[in-house]
Amino acid sequence: MGSSFKTTGFDTSKGAEGVWQAMDQLRATFEKRVGTRMGRGDVRAAVLALLSESPMHGYQIIREIEERTDGNWKPSAGSVYPTLQLLADEGLITSEESNGRKTYTLTNAGIEEVAGSGESAPWASATNAEPGFTGLPKAGVELAQAAAQVGRTGTPAQVKEAIAVLEDSRRRIYAILAQD
Repeated sequence: MGSSFKTTGFDTSKGAEGVWQAMDQLRATFEKRVGTRMGRGDVRAAVLALLSESPMHGYQIIREIEERTDGNWKPSAGSVYPTLQLLADEGLITSEESNGRKTYTLTNAGIEEVAGSGESAPWASATNAEPGFTGLPKAGVELAQAAAQVGRTGTPAQVKEAIAVLEDSRRRIYAILAQD
């Protein structure tokens, strides 16, 4: 247990606690990489595409994009709200305040913009990406989180069983690569 992962910066020399810290660091590393990062133009296209379907408020837009990309893209409020303001300044959308929330709707010019662009919604390309591109790291992070939880709160018997499951899973994953 006294070794450390020098190439990754994970220090496991502190015994079991160091292993769990390493798992948390690994999870954090993958979480930063998981997901598809879209450009500013994609946020604009996504907002216009969604508003062409129905009026929405900003949080709904963020949630809808995340849902349509299976969690691979969740634009920040810091990118969505300025985009909404820009689209309003361009006369492509209007907003109406109700119950403390602004609901955005396409104007006639916005409808023409969407119809004339001929572009597919940005999430169409994000969800058509290779499934392993973002799915595999995400699944690995979720597995690491589950293993860390068992390690922190499980009984010795549960930890032993989890180790057996992980070892079997590792062998099965390598067997995938061995297939023709």
